Amino acid sequence: MLSPEEQLHIIKSGAAQIVPESALLEKLKRGKPLNIKLGVDPTAPDIHLGHAVPLRKLRQFQDLGHQVTLIIGDGTAMIGDPSGRNSTRPQLTHAQIMENAQTYVEQAFKVLDPEKTTLRYNSEWIFALNMEGLLKLTSNFTVARILERDDFHNRYTSNLPISLHEFLYPVMQAYDSVVIESDVELGGTDQLFNLLAGRELMEKMGMEPQVCLTLPLLEGTDGVKKMSKSYGNYVGVNDEPADMFGKIMSIPDEIMVKYYRLASTVAVDEIDAIEKGLAADELHPNKVKRALARNIVAAYHSAEAAEAAEAQFDLVFKQHAVPDDIAEYAADLTPNDEGLVYVAKLLADAGLAQSAGEARRLIDGGGVKVNGEALAPKSYNVDPALLAGAVIQVGKRKFVKLV
Repeated sequence: MLSPEEQLHIIKSGAAQIVPESALLEKLKRGKPLNIKLGVDPTAPDIHLGHAVPLRKLRQFQDLGHQVTLIIGDGTAMIGDPSGRNSTRPQLTHAQIMENAQTYVEQAFKVLDPEKTTLRYNSEWIFALNMEGLLKLTSNFTVARILERDDFHNRYTSNLPISLHEFLYPVMQAYDSVVIESDVELGGTDQLFNLLAGRELMEKMGMEPQVCLTLPLLEGTDGVKKMSKSYGNYVGVNDEPADMFGKIMSIPDEIMVKYYRLASTVAVDEIDAIEKGLAADELHPNKVKRALARNIVAAYHSAEAAEAAEAQFDLVFKQHAVPDDIAEYAADLTPNDEGLVYVAKLLADAGLAQSAGEARRLIDGGGVKVNGEALAPKSYNVDPALLAGAVIQVGKRKFVKLV
C-alpha cells in the first residue's frame, strides 16, 4: 500500500486546490478508507470529458483504496445550481431530472468502480425535510455569508434578481455532506463556495469537517474555451472510437499534459515523466498525443477499438483514403422544379450537420466534399447525378456513402 505522502502526490496531480491540504494528509495517515463525495445535478443527459474530470479523480481515490459516494442531485437540481450564473436557472421537473440521471449514471460507471461506489439520490433526505428541519438547517447560515459568493454578490450589486430558492442551493449541498459524513468533497473551481459551505456546516454540527478538493475546467479541442457542446469543442464519452481519437489528435500540444492529468488513465509518475520529456524536447509531441488518444479511446471503449481508431485516423489523414466502415445513407435524390437536389437538407437528414443552416455554412467554408472534391461556396443545390452513389465528407472525420 502506498504511503500517505505518495497517495497525496497522486491526489494532487491535476487538482486546482485542496482546502486544507494538511487535513487531507492527516486523514490519509489514519490508514482507513476515506469517504469521497461528488454531487452531480443531472441537468443534461450526456457527458463529455470535461464532465468526467471529477469522475477520473474519484477513480484515482478508488484505486488508492478509498470509497466513493456519488450523489445524484435530483433534489438540488430542482433548485438549480447558481454557480457562475448571472440569472436564475430554468427549473426542471423531477421527471426530467430522473430521465437525465439514468443516462448520466450509465456513463459515470464507464469510469468508476461499481464495487467501491455508493450511489445516493439526495431527494431521499431533502424531500424529507419538514418546515422544522428546514428552519434548523438554514439557521446555520447568514444572508451575509451567502452573499459572499461571487455570483450572488455580482447580481446583488448589479441590481439583478436573485430568487429566494437559489439561496437554498449551497445549504442543501452542504447538508448532503452531513448526511453521508463526507471526508473529502470534489468539485470544479466554481464550486469552492459550495464545498466550503459543507465544511462549515459539518463543523457547526459537531462533525469532523470535510476537505475540499477543486479541479480546473478542461479546455475543449480548440484549446481556448472550456469544453462545451454549445462551443462544438467537446469530446463525448459516448463518441465513436474513431471520432474520439480524431478529436483528441486535434487538441493543441500545449494542453496535452493537462489532458493526461485530467482525462486519461495514465499513472501520475508516468505523466510527470512525459511532462519533463516534452519540456526538454526529448519526446515527440505527435507520439505523445497519439498515446493519449489511444489511452482515452481504450478507457471508454477497448484497446482493440483504440488500435482500429488509430488505423482509421492514419488512413484518412496520411493516405487521404475513405474509411472501410463508412456509413451508408438512403438518400432521396428526387430533383426539384429546377432539376436539382437541395444538398444542405440532405446533409442534415444524413446526420452530417445539425441543420440545413449549419450545412450551408459548412459548404461556404469549403468543409463539404463530394467524391473528394469540395463543393464551391453557395452550392446548396446540385445535380442529382453528382450525388448518386457518392461519398460525402464533412470536415475531417464524417463520411457517408449515398445509396
